[in-house]
Amino acid sequence: MAHIDLLLTGGDLLTVNKPFDRFSPGALAIHDGVIEAVGPAREITDTYTADEVVDCQGCAIIPGLVNGHTHAPMTLLRGLADDLRLDVWLMGYMMPVEREFVRPDFCWLGAQLACAEMFRSGVTCYGDMYYYEEAVADATAEAGMRAVCAQSILKFPTPDSASFDAGLRLAQDFVTRWVGHDLILPAVGPHAAYTATAELLRGSTQLARAYDVPIHIHIAETEEEVSQQVETHQRPVVSWLEDQGLFEAPVTAHHCVHLDDDQLRVLRHHRVGITHNPSSNLKLASGFAPVTRMLALGIPVSVGTDGAASNNDLDMFEEMRLAALLAKGVSDDPTALPARQALAMATRLGAEALHVAHQTGSLEVGKQADVAVVDLERIHLTPRFEHGSDGGDSLASALVYSGKSTDVRHVLCNGRWVMRDRELLTLDVEELRRRAAKVAGRIDTFLAAREENVLSKLVAIGGVDRVETFEVQVRIRFDDAAVVEEVLEREHLTPVRTSRRHQYDTYFLFGERDTSRLRYREDEVLAETVDGQIENVVYRLTLIGETKHREFPRSILLSRSRFDAPATHSRRFYREYFQPEDEIRVHKHRRRYHVRYGGTDFALNLDRVTRPPLPGVYLEITSRTWSAQDAERKAQLMAELLDLFGVATREIVRAEYVELAADQLGSPAPNP
Repeated sequence: MAHIDLLLTGGDLLTVNKPFDRFSPGALAIHDGVIEAVGPAREITDTYTADEVVDCQGCAIIPGLVNGHTHAPMTLLRGLADDLRLDVWLMGYMMPVEREFVRPDFCWLGAQLACAEMFRSGVTCYGDMYYYEEAVADATAEAGMRAVCAQSILKFPTPDSASFDAGLRLAQDFVTRWVGHDLILPAVGPHAAYTATAELLRGSTQLARAYDVPIHIHIAETEEEVSQQVETHQRPVVSWLEDQGLFEAPVTAHHCVHLDDDQLRVLRHHRVGITHNPSSNLKLASGFAPVTRMLALGIPVSVGTDGAASNNDLDMFEEMRLAALLAKGVSDDPTALPARQALAMATRLGAEALHVAHQTGSLEVGKQADVAVVDLERIHLTPRFEHGSDGGDSLASALVYSGKSTDVRHVLCNGRWVMRDRELLTLDVEELRRRAAKVAGRIDTFLAAREENVLSKLVAIGGVDRVETFEVQVRIRFDDAAVVEEVLEREHLTPVRTSRRHQYDTYFLFGERDTSRLRYREDEVLAETVDGQIENVVYRLTLIGETKHREFPRSILLSRSRFDAPATHSRRFYREYFQPEDEIRVHKHRRRYHVRYGGTDFALNLDRVTRPPLPGVYLEITSRTWSAQDAERKAQLMAELLDLFGVATREIVRAEYVELAADQLGSPAPNP
């Protein structure tokens, strides 16, 4: 008789190979971390003796589960900023927190915590994409878990790279050191089409091909992403990625929620694997991936949890069940995605999607011994039937529809015990919990400080000029715009340049919790032609603090505390992120004259307010300033301009447009 290291025998063994062979009772022979034999228990025990024999009676012996997609360190962000849209959640909370806290030690701890959670749900292999991926790989290998670890690369600065060039260099360094490892397959992770450039994608492909490693990328997770892609590149996202040569390397595409048949066929042609993340897609309302169509086309589709910050757990039993039920509900077809297929997605197809099927995903001779032993004698699995289903389906149905992660009793990875009788052998759970709680406390303190005022929240999402700007200004109402134009001509105030524009302002107001006003402006610049076509649209975000810093004679004000930033997100994003107590919209047609008077530049804005409709027109005279002496001089020149326009003090309007609008609408007046 042949002698081996380990024999698992007596259990209901489901190989999840392509024929879905099942042996009940079955046995698995393991030697040097590799599956030596699989088959009926009597046949295997008659052939082999072993150093260790484990009786698995009353249990299922199945391949270790494959979590196709996650961001392991984000276990440390679990439960942070729940119930938000994807863009608000990602740009407003995740990325600011990551910029502040994500370092190698953060990633190492989060990855170890993730491995502990995944082992307990029978996972032996996972696909990861994050920052400082070397720390993730090291933590995973120390835990004894198998993983495909993709180093994230984005077109803008990240916690570990100041630029995408630096990101590519970091990825190459990581791949070089880890390629050939027995547990870790390094990969290249251009985050998504919308966070990449063509150059970044081509560099990622060259790197992946040079070392024969895969690429991980998010594709078509939301409808907004897809529409923006078409608007930017005039090509569907998959076609554009194909144009950049991305699919010349092995690729795993995450989510793929909003793809049509043509795009899916391109992925099939290039042997791209797809990961389906049902819980995350549901929680973030990203949509319903066409999973049954993907499978029908022959694309290997895995099941993934996504990160614990958007799920909020790494429970693959929950994901298997949800994948099956969701497909039925969306298609109105109870036969869609049967249990056998869901289990295959979480094992063999998952390994195919990650390009590691030669190592893991099924219990077959020659593959690594990645095994989960599941207790079938639990009350929620009682009773069990065989009648009405073929052998493979009845056990698969029990596991997918009734099974729970807490049913997993033992786990082997690479032939090594990592969990016995629900006790983790390679990880100190209590120490991980203690350290994770300490990190959570620091993040709570950071967020509490950030939420104190609107400026802190604005700075957190980036792009704001943190230097206050000051402006000398005065506003006058006229009955007719012709009066202003006549004065300009009579007094030879020749404009240096002029422009016409439509301005659509939304003021977010915060009441007693913050006296600042946040203005979101859509500024349509019109052509100086008869038809006045829109030439350009500029989106700006301006935080306006205290409106009067000092008052000069003639009610000329020195306004201050204006923090400007490009509005790179939608108005809806800012509303949901800042959560104002009220908002007021002001629309106006503006004729802007840039003039020089007394050797000084002034802007004269001639405004007709159309929402809410205000009578007459308003003339704003403004000039930026940088010192008290400069402000004094400009205020004196501005008083002279008022005399040219024949303006008396009583005609000067002290209120801002938002205050005039609030009065017109009967809304509570915003804080001055």
